[in-house]
This record gives sequence, C-alpha cells and structure tokens, in this order.
Amino acid sequence: MSYNNYTEKNNSAGHNDVTIKARDVSEVSYEFGKPPSRFEKFIDSFKPIDLEGDGFDTTGMTSIEKSVIASARHPLARRLKSRHLQMIAIGGSIGTGLFVGSSYALSLGGPAGMLIGYALVGYSMLCVIYSLGEMSVQFPVSGSFNAYFTRFIDDSWGWTLGLLYACSWLISFPSELIACSLTVQYWTKSVDPAVWVAIFYLIIVSINLFGVKGYGEVEFALSLIKVLAVVGFCIVGICIINGVGSQGYIGGRYWSDPGAFNHGFKGICSVFISAAFSFGGIELVALAAAETKNPRKSLPKATKQVFWRITLFYIVSTIVVGLLVPFNDERLLSGSSSEDITSSPFVIAIQNGGIKVLPHIMNAVILVAVVSVGNSSVYGCSRTLASMAAQGLIPSIFGYIDKAGRPMVAIMFTNLIGLLGFLIDSDNQDTVFTWFFSVCSLAAFFTWIFICLAHIRWRWALKSQGRSLDEVIFESPMGMFGSYSGALILILIVVGEIWVSVYPIGEDSASYMNFLQNCLSLPLLILMYVGHKTYRRSWNRIMIKLEDIDLDTGRITVDLELLKQEIADDKRWLKSQSFYYRFYRFWC
Repeated sequence: MSYNNYTEKNNSAGHNDVTIKARDVSEVSYEFGKPPSRFEKFIDSFKPIDLEGDGFDTTGMTSIEKSVIASARHPLARRLKSRHLQMIAIGGSIGTGLFVGSSYALSLGGPAGMLIGYALVGYSMLCVIYSLGEMSVQFPVSGSFNAYFTRFIDDSWGWTLGLLYACSWLISFPSELIACSLTVQYWTKSVDPAVWVAIFYLIIVSINLFGVKGYGEVEFALSLIKVLAVVGFCIVGICIINGVGSQGYIGGRYWSDPGAFNHGFKGICSVFISAAFSFGGIELVALAAAETKNPRKSLPKATKQVFWRITLFYIVSTIVVGLLVPFNDERLLSGSSSEDITSSPFVIAIQNGGIKVLPHIMNAVILVAVVSVGNSSVYGCSRTLASMAAQGLIPSIFGYIDKAGRPMVAIMFTNLIGLLGFLIDSDNQDTVFTWFFSVCSLAAFFTWIFICLAHIRWRWALKSQGRSLDEVIFESPMGMFGSYSGALILILIVVGEIWVSVYPIGEDSASYMNFLQNCLSLPLLILMYVGHKTYRRSWNRIMIKLEDIDLDTGRITVDLELLKQEIADDKRWLKSQSFYYRFYRFWC
C-alpha cells in the first residue's frame, strides 16, 4: 500500500486528521465533585495521556509507514511560543563549547586556525539549519529531524543516528554537572565538588519536571543572559584591543608573536571537534518543532536567526579572543586536564586587560551557560528517545507521555544517567569520560550530514512525484546548493579529523588508541547500521524509493490547494515590498 493511497483511504473514511493533529494535551478531565487541589493535579499529571482512538487501519503497512504515522501523531504538548523558539535559536547552543572549548581550539590551531575552523563549521551549520528549518516547518512532527532520517532515507539510519544523537546528549548531562562544579571552584574550593553536582542536578531535574513550558521559560532567561554577555564581551574586548586596559594598544600583536597558526594544517583540523562541540545544540530549534504553538510562523524566524548567531556570537567573539589571548598562554586548555575548565579564554582575556570585577562576572555567565546546556541535554535526549519509541525503533516504554505532555520515562532515564556526574570524586573520571565522549565524538557531524541528505531527498521526492515548490511553506534561502555544499564540507571535516586522530600532533607514527578516543563513533556507526539492517532483513533496500516517500503525513496543513494559495499570496505580498524590507526578511 502506498502512502498516498493510505492517506486517501483514511481521509475518505472521515479520518482526515492523519496529518498533524494539534491537540492540547494539557487539558485534564476530572470526575464531577470536589475540585482537585494543586497537589492532586500535579500527581494526576504524571498519569498516561488518554489518547483518542483514530481508527487507522495499519494492515499491510511497512515498518517505515507505521513510523511516519506514529511520529506525526505523537502527543507532545504544544506550549512553546515564538519568543521561546527564537531565543532558543539565538542562545540555545551558546555554552561551554564557546566559552571553554574555544581554549582548546586557540591552543591547538592558533587564532587564524581557530577562525578558519569555526568559519567552515559555521557555514556548514548555516546550510544545515536552513535545510532543517524547511523540513521542520513542513512537517513539525515528534522528534523532528530524527523522524526525517526514517521518512526520507531509511529506518536503519533513523535508528542508528537517533541513538548516536541521544547518546550525545545523554553523555553531555553528567559532564555538564561536573563542569558546573568545577566552574564554582573558581570562587571556592572548600566545598566537596560532589555537593555542587548534587545541587545543580536537582535544579536541572526540577526544571524538566515542569515540562516543555518550564524548559522554554528557563532557556529564554538563560539564553538572554548569555546573549547579553557575549555582546558585552565583544564590546569590552574591542576596547581592550584598542588600548583600554593595563596592556595598552594590542591590535594584532599576538597574530605576529607567537603567530597566527599553530601546528599548521593539523592544527586547523584539530579545531573542528572543538567547533562542533561549540555549535552542538544548534538543531534544538527544530527538535522543538513538535512542541511549538504555531510552527508555520515561528520556525522560519527562529531558523533565520541562526545566521546572526553564527556571525556575531561565534565568528566575532572568536576574532576578539584570538586578538586578546596568545595561543601559548599557559592557562589555556591543551587537553591534558579537565581541572582547568575555569580557564576560559574569555576570562583570561579580561584578566589580561587588568579589569578586576569582570572576570567574576564572566565566570558567572559560564556557570549559567553550563546549566543551560545541562538543561538542554535532558530535553534533547528525552525528546529523541520518545520519538524513536513512537517510531518503533526502541522499546515503546520510552514513548510514555503523561497528561502534561512530558515524555516522562525518557526524562527519568536521562536523569538516571545524569547521576554519573558524581564520578567527580573518582580518580578515574578523566578516563571514564574520555571513552564516553569517544562514543559520540563525530556523532554531531554524522547527524548534520544526514540532515542535508534528508533535505536533498525531500526535494528529489517532490520532483519525482510531480509536485512543485509551490507547496513548500518555508524555502531554505540556501536552497539545494546549501545542502550539497554543507554536506561536502562536513564530509571533508570528518576526513580531516580522522587523519589528525590517526597521526596526532607531535607524533610521527600512527596512533590506534588516539583514533579510538577521537573517532570511536565511526566504527560504531557502521556496526549499528549493519546490525539493524541485518536484524530487519532489509538489505534489499538501501534507501526508500523516491516515489514511495510520504510527502503528506504530518504536514502542517491538510488542504494542499489552500496551502499553495496561501504561500502564493505571501510571496506576492512580499514581492510588492521595498528592496530593503525584502532583504531584511530574507535573513531575519
């Protein structure tokens, strides 16, 4: 049975809500009698949501067809507003990757190498987020891009990449708790670090118990603080560069001595992992698509904000840091110890300028950023697991949704793994987390590459089935070129990272152990894909045929002709506006 025939069959039977069914899962019905107390409402909210039976006939459907239907109907709460989504897009991934991870990049690649590495990853991220935005506006389904791997490529890739992505956030949670504890030690070391881990663990767990609305409000506030801090740092940094501070005029001094590059081309390749860590989480704006009140209006604006985030927050701050801190500064991280996590180049830059109060403020901002990333870790992992469960890719228990629209089992599982943060008291914590991170070292690159591939196949499927871009609500400003070029750059980055892992900086011979520590996710990716293909016995199909790809289930609007008319009206209205306004709308 083809997808289109299946859709027509259920529509003719009166089930025309096979596409997105916007249902407020926060509505809770109580028995007649005494109104329930707040405590009773809170306890009742953890009960499973009462899903209405839609009467779909799934007889004869393949596993991929069932996955598409399930992800489209998964009942996550739609409580995120436009302001939440835009702030998540602007500040959602500003965290330890930028504030602390950039010290690895500066130390290994030098200021020019760091700038080149961040610019390349930044461009590819711009392509990825626009491609992802186009698909997410069209299909704001549960799990978003994880569901697109299954829908547009193959369910084996959906399972493999979904698990790697979930593991990335799962491992990030306890590591961010440790980072919180170490960041506090900037001020005091008299308290057992495990105490701080416990405090921040309870804070992050409590936030996620409030559901997506709690996550959205907290991220709105934390992201606003991070945005203001980065803008403020860039302004102060420019002033210090031009002579305000104890060092006098700096200009491009450190680009000449000790130099613009460190370790040559290998140094640039070493920057890529730090850059990926910095940009990680940029896709959360699409992950939240299924929990947004009006994805058609809010998602395009949010995805376009990424351009400004990449330009201002990453590229500009990278230039400022490179001008203020020499790459041979002993306080910079060189990958030898996690105990120096508070030695952020942002803090060092202000210290070098002789400004006494601002380093404390900057370190407080880093603490806010770490809490934010920890909060996002629980959100990103739990939603990915819930989506995979809805698609039948992992045990269904992870798809448990309560009356408040929370994937509670997935959240509690993520919280359980977060207890690994108490390894901070272990002497072997560095070794443990080195191998943990090796599992997902290249996972972000794989995810981004396949997002571009999913977008390419979505466009190919439209053409193959005789349909046009007239029904595409939000077209990526970069178009197909963005997906092609973004995927190509990301593939080359992965190749470069493998090379520098096999032949590390400072070593003449190949290092098998260093390769495993940096690139273990590559053999795991291959092993997981082959294993799932073999288990499903689906080697007769490498990818879904273009003519069989479902272009309707989960679509944001039921009436295709009405959707085309609305899109055409919007384009005509925009064309009638001034050039300056059209230029603004193109990027914002």
